[in-house]
Amino acid sequence: MILISKYLLPKGYNGLAIYPFMVLKNKALKLNKVVLNHERIHLRQQIELLIIPFYLWYITEFVILIIKYKNWNLAYRNISFEKEAYRNESDFNYLENRSFWQFLNYMTN
Repeated sequence: MILISKYLLPKGYNGLAIYPFMVLKNKALKLNKVVLNHERIHLRQQIELLIIPFYLWYITEFVILIIKYKNWNLAYRNISFEKEAYRNESDFNYLENRSFWQFLNYMTN
């Protein structure tokens, strides 16, 4: 289910996936296939990790990376879940061919 709300999103973000919802900043983004695919990848990741563990892992990885990089955007972009989503958001067949727990291949050393 897609929700539209510019107030639920942090500044600078167009979308957010919180299973089973996809929150978009504005209606026009419902037509943006890249943004939708990016968020669908996150929904798949959340299902694979049984939802709550996904958020715990995401937050833990982000905290480790923010300490490492001391930069919010750099830490965010290096979260394994985000790396997978950004690198494959333009591949509209990605989810059909994606392996289970594929995000592990994007883990930061």
